[in-house]
Amino acid sequence: MNSIALTAVGLTLGYERTEVVHDVSLSIAPGRVTALLGPNGSGKSTVLRSLARLHPIASGDVTVTVDGADEQSGALSAKEFARVVTLLSQSRPHPSGLSVREVVAFGRHPHRRRFAGLTADDRSAIDRALGLTGTTPMADRPVDQLSGGELQRVWLATCLAQDTGVLLLDEPTNHLDLRFQAEILDLMRELADDHGIAVGVVLHDLGHAATVADHVVLLDHGRIRSTGTCEEVFTAEVLSEVYGLPISTRIDAETGLVKVEPVHRRQRRPAVPH
Repeated sequence: MNSIALTAVGLTLGYERTEVVHDVSLSIAPGRVTALLGPNGSGKSTVLRSLARLHPIASGDVTVTVDGADEQSGALSAKEFARVVTLLSQSRPHPSGLSVREVVAFGRHPHRRRFAGLTADDRSAIDRALGLTGTTPMADRPVDQLSGGELQRVWLATCLAQDTGVLLLDEPTNHLDLRFQAEILDLMRELADDHGIAVGVVLHDLGHAATVADHVVLLDHGRIRSTGTCEEVFTAEVLSEVYGLPISTRIDAETGLVKVEPVHRRQRRPAVPH
């Protein structure tokens, strides 16, 4: 697969006449997981959607780099763009009357000629995507019979079948139980480490970000508050300011990862003398 990166410079985004994202620059680089973090309403999903060409850009540029050659995102046709960038969004249709395998096959659309059947490459990509997401055992089941978590994994398999160099994920662990949350995080690392995929992900859980991300972008009211590694960004002072409550951070002695914990009201009460 080609080495593909996605770079945004000076993004300003809005809804009608209201700006919600201001002068945001970031890069989704090959072999790296970049996490967009921040409170609700901070603009992280809007930024991700603009990278995927699903939200208009008021100002700024998004560049796709393929093997060192830069091209403006907007200069690519829809099919050309879909061959290099895919997005797992929060809102997706709920298909009916189709099997899991048929839904995952939708991911091959950018690679197929009109009215052409599935090729051997298409089938191989579909099988690989089913295997990576643990959905092979349900491949022939109707999607109508799946739980929310199962359907989430099917849509992720559809994105992987698209076989792009950039994978954008908007809160991919939503609706998943603890086991599958861990598996999705492990899969993100595998795609970056073993396949050189550029992964950009919106996460709410800072612990998930600490587990999986090489680089984090912390947004607050539509602006970048801090960016860098988790160790650099996850300070008690910065997180407490952004999230509006006391937060403690420490390095876990066993894992070496940053642990982030809100200080709850009961913990903040002074001890009552006996």
